[in-house]
Amino acid sequence: MSKSNRRNWFGGSNNGRTVTVIEPEIERTQRRKAKIAFFVTAIVTALLAGTVFSSYVHPILGGFLGLLAGVLLGGTVAVLIIIWPVLRIIWHWLPEILLGCFLVYGWTWLMGATPVWLSLLILAVIIGAPSAIGPARRAVLSAFWCLTVRHRLRMCFAAFIAHNRQRTLPFILFAKPTPAGERVWIWLRPGLSLSDLEQEGQTQKLAVACWANESRVTAASRKYAALIRIDIVRRETLTADVLSPLPDHVPDDMPATALASPATPPVGLNFADVPGPRTKRAPNTNTRARIPRNPEPSSEIDPSDYA
Repeated sequence: MSKSNRRNWFGGSNNGRTVTVIEPEIERTQRRKAKIAFFVTAIVTALLAGTVFSSYVHPILGGFLGLLAGVLLGGTVAVLIIIWPVLRIIWHWLPEILLGCFLVYGWTWLMGATPVWLSLLILAVIIGAPSAIGPARRAVLSAFWCLTVRHRLRMCFAAFIAHNRQRTLPFILFAKPTPAGERVWIWLRPGLSLSDLEQEGQTQKLAVACWANESRVTAASRKYAALIRIDIVRRETLTADVLSPLPDHVPDDMPATALASPATPPVGLNFADVPGPRTKRAPNTNTRARIPRNPEPSSEIDPSDYA
């Protein structure tokens, strides 16, 4: 009979095979951070809280209350640091978790509030409507691709994109559908920058991993360099055919030789026969009086000159 491996918070064993949720290196790093945070928070909180409590109660009782507050607050901070990798995984799977809870509890409530035949009818309508209605089907597919892209990008960060010394991956915030594909916002951790993702071949690897045609990485904020945006391009919207309603407004009895607009020349007229626009001569803005080069002497005689 084989012995099972030791179980802990971050991993389990199944028939002698260990199933690891958090990598051992990250687990050791989080524990070391938790110990440091516990002692620092407990000491600082105990000193400050003990000083405040001593002003209202006996100093010995105030010191004991401050020590208790420090231990409680330090333990809370340490627990949060230890379980932070698990919280990251829960955040990454949060849409799927909420969707699963909604389906389970919604189906339970529906079965208890309505007859079986009505429950099945409502379920058939909910499932069949996205398949029959175009906008509903496209909305469901867009949501599906948004959820898929978040997981594929996380796999890319863990597989081939550089990370820091503590092996902490970027924090994938949320995604939304766009006319060309999906747009994902990501918060980079210390040790990564936008230039690491803009290296030659990295964006194409992201597109391959996300089953897309192209991926574009840009900065999402002018204030925070850690906030970036990845656009996953699945289709080219500019090359698609667009139906125009303008032909519906053209009368059926309009001749083929009719003018398209008042400024269009008649059909069959050569451009050489069309007179060009006349240019007006600009007025002379020089208002200074012109002085002749050889002025003639005046014929009038002033009598005062002979006085």
